Amino acid sequence: MLPLNPPPLLGVIGGSGLYKMDGLTDVQVIDIDTPFGKPSAPIVVGTLEGRRIAFLARHGQGHHLMPSEVPYRANIYALKAIGVQRVISVNACGSLREDFAPGHIVIPDQLFDFTKDRPRTFFGNGVVAHVSVADPFCPDLSRQLY
Repeated sequence: MLPLNPPPLLGVIGGSGLYKMDGLTDVQVIDIDTPFGKPSAPIVVGTLEGRRIAFLARHGQGHHLMPSEVPYRANIYALKAIGVQRVISVNACGSLREDFAPGHIVIPDQLFDFTKDRPRTFFGNGVVAHVSVADPFCPDLSRQLY
């Protein structure tokens, strides 16, 4: 782990529409390498309302990475390496339900994973692990956000 004191326990991954965190003080920009390459962008660590947080722009600075180009494993590995314990990911997407209008905040509890053409795990090369995706989101964090 990198020597961040105190470490940012919360990481925010910004998607389309959220490219930076306004209001951060004591800002530190971290450029980190991982076994999975570089993250999408340097990680910006700062203090917001008395809490240390880390921000990472999913699509890179200037939104230059398509979803299929985002180095997801590098992003998560880098956040973990600096001490992040929980991640909130923000994104823009559509809905098939009219009662979920643009601008609404939705806290999902389940998902369909249609991931294709990219690694879906941190494991392999002799390391075997079976991770359940029955409950893909942290219920405690979801309750706090809700």
